[in-house]
Amino acid sequence: MKKYSFLIITAFFVCFTSCTELEIPPMNVIQDKDVFTSEEGISSYMARIYSEMPIEDFRYSPATGFNTFFYGPPGAITGEALSRDQGSGTESFAYWAYAYNLIRECNYFIETLPEYQDNFTEEKVKNWLGEAYLIRGVAYFSLVKRYGGVPLVDKVLTEGASIEELTASVEELQIPRSSEEAVWDFVAADFNRAYENLPATNTRGRATKYAAAGFNSRAMLYAGSIAKYNTIELVEDGERIVGIPSGRASDYFKASYDAANLLEGNFQLYRNSWSAGNPEAQYQNFIDLFFDASSAENIFVKQYQVPESVHAYDSQNLPKQLSGSSSVASETNPTLDLVELYDGFEKNDEGTIKVFDDQGHYIMFDERMDIFANAEPRLRATVIFAGDELKGEAIDIRRGIYTGDSSMGIDPILPEGSTANYPSNVIVSSATAPQTPYALPNGSSLNPAGESGVFTSRNAGGSVSGFSVRKYIDPDLATASVAPNMSEQSWIELRYAEVLLNQAEAAYELFLAGQGANYATEALTIINDIRDRAGAETIASSADFNLESIRSERRKELAFENKTYWDFRRWRIYDEEQNQTLYRTLMPFYVADAGKYIFDARFDERNYRYTWDPRWYYNAIPQGAISKNPNLTQNPGY
Repeated sequence: MKKYSFLIITAFFVCFTSCTELEIPPMNVIQDKDVFTSEEGISSYMARIYSEMPIEDFRYSPATGFNTFFYGPPGAITGEALSRDQGSGTESFAYWAYAYNLIRECNYFIETLPEYQDNFTEEKVKNWLGEAYLIRGVAYFSLVKRYGGVPLVDKVLTEGASIEELTASVEELQIPRSSEEAVWDFVAADFNRAYENLPATNTRGRATKYAAAGFNSRAMLYAGSIAKYNTIELVEDGERIVGIPSGRASDYFKASYDAANLLEGNFQLYRNSWSAGNPEAQYQNFIDLFFDASSAENIFVKQYQVPESVHAYDSQNLPKQLSGSSSVASETNPTLDLVELYDGFEKNDEGTIKVFDDQGHYIMFDERMDIFANAEPRLRATVIFAGDELKGEAIDIRRGIYTGDSSMGIDPILPEGSTANYPSNVIVSSATAPQTPYALPNGSSLNPAGESGVFTSRNAGGSVSGFSVRKYIDPDLATASVAPNMSEQSWIELRYAEVLLNQAEAAYELFLAGQGANYATEALTIINDIRDRAGAETIASSADFNLESIRSERRKELAFENKTYWDFRRWRIYDEEQNQTLYRTLMPFYVADAGKYIFDARFDERNYRYTWDPRWYYNAIPQGAISKNPNLTQNPGY
């Protein structure tokens, strides 16, 4: 029987009510010869499978999946941020069916293209096959990191000339789960095939051999972490379908390290506007790297363009005063816990921000930005502080106005660890916008929350943490143009900084496994290069360097790039980080009688506590998939 590029098994059962043979294609079905005999047809097929790649970008939601417009951003389930619309502590959508649809399309392409290869040069056929292998590898990577071992399907399974043949093949579709180890090895094999077939350069937005190597470095680091840190197992018929033997950890870490090495000399950390000893230039450089299409750091980029393909990142995340006609703002509000990971401001011995003097009184600042005057530039390029500038405006964030007497110093407004609301006898706040201006002693007036500040009403649109997100906010998008689904900045899915972090972590894990001190030395060199670009002090001695140094650097460098969730999962520390965790905020107050600012570091007064059940390290296989395939065994705990 002739194969058709859009045939799927469900479509077969729909159409079979009127025919028993599929030898004659319906006139409205696109046939292989319409797709595989021209570059335009191949490009159209490629565009579709690229669009279905599971990229966790601006349009990804932990609740609803890929290619959606989120409320409750990914950073709001990792402790990177608070959000008015944050959900549970885990991803709740089921990727299973979407993945296998994409895998089938890749398999179909890989099987069918060689039949038409005489229409093209050998090099083009190789490159296209490389893209299909890469996309299939990404799909299986997205499955195995969620579910553990899954059915491995590397061919099209829905052929058959008649209903009798197709019905007989249903059992062939009921494939049991492979071992988790086998799936990770399959992912590596696909990325290696892609590396061998893909070109070194390609059209922007399409994969190169270095994208394949970069994805492989990410995937193998994940596999090594599971082999080392995972404790959940499920064995069936001698196959460990959940979990990897610990003896494989070094194999995977070495594969990650080697894959990262393949990019050396072809990419570099972005330093186009960077200048040594110049924090302002370093700050601007870190902003620019997310908007410079020619950046030598970009490895794989997903493009957007109005009106064909858009997202809503700006309208959802701009501070309220810049949100224009948008009905939402400040969805992503960085936590103080994230901010305190960075360097460049005064901290207490335990690493928390210093807001009290030696007498236990609030430190007063002339301007809100003074507390972060020496913060590392990367932090300022990632997080908007109260009083900092964006699009030519000072971002006006306050929690309220302190109206008590400050002449003898101001004692803590609330007891340490409190989640209570601030007392109205010394704090003037605002529930909603517009606000009632407060008359100051000097005769002027001031809005209690500022234009983008903390409103006590949940839906008023201001920051709920005292911060706003800066990374990926388009500095050139005019406020008047901000509207839902009108943003078009590209998403950098894979950049060289991440690959270097993969390499550093894999190297240090190899050092810990006794593979040689040179791995630790190399890891320190990489981390210091990243810190230098960030404007942070480099780590002077190996005595001050360990695995946690690498993990912390990764969290800072990749904040709000939707990587932390999976890092916590593969390190198996999510339950420690998230279970009943209450995150902290930094609340700026204007002191009415002094004309200065104080900051209160406190727990989120909404008392929103995260939960994390350790069984969530593996997602539940959808019940619908199990109903269709009795050979699927559910993951432990479900």
